[in-house]
Amino acid sequence: ACGISLCLDLVLNHTAKQHEWAQRAMAGEEDYLVDHHTYVIASDGDLMEGVSHEACSLAGHLALSKLIVLFDDNGISIDGPTSLSFSDDVTLRFQSYNWDVQEIDGHDPAAIEAAIAQAKTTDKPSIIRCKTQIGFGAPNKVNTAGVHGAPLGADEIAGTRAALGWSHEPFEVPAAIKRVWEQAGSRGHEARDAWNTRHGAHAQKAAFDAAMSGYLPADLADTIKQVKQQASEEQPKLATRAASGKVLDAIMPVVANLIGGSADLTGSNNTKTETGGILSRDHYAGRYIHYGIREHGMAAAMNGMALHGGIIPYSGTFLAFADYNRPSLRLAALMEQRVIQVKTHDSIGLGEDGPTHQPVEQLAALRAIPNLNVFRPADLVETAEAWEVALNSPKTPSILALTRQGLPTLRTEHVDDNKVAKGAYVLREPAAGAVAVIMASGSEVEIAEAAADLLAAQDIHVRVVSCPCLDLFDQQPADYQASVLGTDMPRVAIEAAIAMGWEKYLGPEGVFIGMNSFGASGPYKALYEHFGITAEAAVDAVKSLLN
Repeated sequence: ACGISLCLDLVLNHTAKQHEWAQRAMAGEEDYLVDHHTYVIASDGDLMEGVSHEACSLAGHLALSKLIVLFDDNGISIDGPTSLSFSDDVTLRFQSYNWDVQEIDGHDPAAIEAAIAQAKTTDKPSIIRCKTQIGFGAPNKVNTAGVHGAPLGADEIAGTRAALGWSHEPFEVPAAIKRVWEQAGSRGHEARDAWNTRHGAHAQKAAFDAAMSGYLPADLADTIKQVKQQASEEQPKLATRAASGKVLDAIMPVVANLIGGSADLTGSNNTKTETGGILSRDHYAGRYIHYGIREHGMAAAMNGMALHGGIIPYSGTFLAFADYNRPSLRLAALMEQRVIQVKTHDSIGLGEDGPTHQPVEQLAALRAIPNLNVFRPADLVETAEAWEVALNSPKTPSILALTRQGLPTLRTEHVDDNKVAKGAYVLREPAAGAVAVIMASGSEVEIAEAAADLLAAQDIHVRVVSCPCLDLFDQQPADYQASVLGTDMPRVAIEAAIAMGWEKYLGPEGVFIGMNSFGASGPYKALYEHFGITAEAAVDAVKSLLN
């Protein structure tokens, strides 16, 4: 529980720093509808975690001056004093990040109020070092790890009451204190009324309300349909990362609150469009963020932007690097936030970059996260449909796992409905009747089609099933799943990754063609041949099952 609490505290604290991006991006030029400050209460442990360095460095670079961090500087962690493992100079660290730094007595309310007032005047993000005593007033446990994560106990509570001069019974709120809190609850009345007046008369009221509600424009569906129609007619051979770039080019002018970025892989991820410009300290209205090599900070920032509301964030990096930002991905799923992560170089098909960059276990690991949709589209049509589903999933984050290598257009018969929305569907049904099923995702659907052609030449006819999102397929009714996979036909699955997760579709007799090791360095076609991920292997598997 402590670890989960720390993880949640950490990511929310440091994603909160990115709320200002959403705020600055949504604010009007003169008459702001979004003009609040973002406050963070951070602990010693938060500032030790690596993601804090990523987020705080970037916040300083972007001069997020409405960010105010109250650092509870008590020098105690679970193991004991932080001096056991930590000797950073926090003041110098944050000054080097281009932050404003103050140091105060964290038990002095007047000092806290004055420091916050000062922080509001700076053009930098602010951190206020609030020097405190953990377990303040506890006679035996003050300034010790013993008060960090456990109850004080009856005797220590009694001693603390005496030390603080607190004679009231448990859960009794003295009338004088209650009156002060009631006043605090109503003191924002005038500011609220003023905001309502400003909001009601604002020229961008409708756009602001639509963005904050999560509304998607009606013409998004037509835009996606046009992309699919053109792809079906022209049948380009594209890497799905390039296909994703084409989809973004089409939808960015339509979805005005879509803000993207990349962790130093812009050209590889195809995440930057010509629309909107770069978001920087001089141009907060920009719609593209250069996150630098900060994969975890990027994912955390996206969570903060989504939690703020009004922004649909997307980002890009390599699929193998999903391991770097998995904690923030998990929290996006847990918190039901619409964030969209483009993950390119999705298999051993990236070739010469070598096994360190070739994901083999990442798809299974990501599919294991509840409430996360992992898309692996097979062509431009499926990529467009995946983007449409991701945008229309207000409570579910999405991964788009995309190829480096070019893929043919397989969906040449364009239809209006979104087949990716059901997770898997019949791409090819032989007129003669199928005797087996070959299912695949992403780049391996092309291999499944080639295997079907080879088998057809031998008068063996198979159904080809494209599986762009197994997470969504799992949510379909049993009768739909049966209509796609059949009930008594042998099954073969192809994916250039490990088999984990495919067992439930294959059954005890099915065959999986994929990876059971790390990859290797070499041209992608040679790698597929080396690891046996080929149409010929699928043909042999089908014939073996039929025999």
